[in-house]
Amino acid sequence: MDITDIRVRRVTAEGKLKAYVTVTFDDCFVVHNVKVIEGKTGVFIAMPSRKTKTGEYKDVAHPIHSDFRNDLQFRILQAYETSSESEGLVADLVDE
Repeated sequence: MDITDIRVRRVTAEGKLKAYVTVTFDDCFVVHNVKVIEGKTGVFIAMPSRKTKTGEYKDVAHPIHSDFRNDLQFRILQAYETSSESEGLVADLVDE
């Protein structure tokens, strides 16, 4: 499965949440609301999630294999780092 598009929407408010990301796979499947979060040791991604009745958050979509998760995180953080703070969006960071 190839990542064919990454769109970054930076968050301007103060806090740990730095951006929302939309990732398209094989030009036919999209995942919205992947979050870029500032942690104690740097930025990382959090997959889209929803709050359960017990108050826990469960991922709605997530990678099954750690190799794919690592590649996905690398590509998203690369897009985040190259996105402009003045622009809310960077697009077309795709496999060529």
